[in-house]
Amino acid sequence: MTQNLDRLDRQLLEALQGNARLTVAELAERVALSPSSCWRRIKQLEEAGYIEGYSARLSSARLGFGVVAFVWLMVGNHEKSVTRAFEARLIEIPEVLACHNVSGRYDFLLEVVAPDLQTFGEFTRDVLQTLPGVKEIQSNFSLKAVKSARTLPIPG
Repeated sequence: MTQNLDRLDRQLLEALQGNARLTVAELAERVALSPSSCWRRIKQLEEAGYIEGYSARLSSARLGFGVVAFVWLMVGNHEKSVTRAFEARLIEIPEVLACHNVSGRYDFLLEVVAPDLQTFGEFTRDVLQTLPGVKEIQSNFSLKAVKSARTLPIPG
């Protein structure tokens, strides 16, 4: 699918990924297009699924989340209905920032935030352990974020 991206598309994606608050006029100037051509290209990139949305990156520390945990979950029942119920419930939990269905010993890897270790422990007991099908949980805590920006390399 990246074969359809030309140099201008890649420049637009890089600029938006770096700062999604840029106006169409600012983007157009950066890539040497008219604002209307730039707007059309951005709309095409959105419609083609290259741009999934726009958001602000918030400070977990300023919002009171002092703990970042990576939680490995194993489900004991792999029936489709149990897995779907697990995933549907998990999506509703705001403390779970990301969830990946992974290969290996565990079935899912979650990124979870909590104000402190005590609250994380309560969250694990009261929320994660009660999810449909959960058999085993293992947690690892982030001691320091070495790299946390989520910017994708744009193939060229």
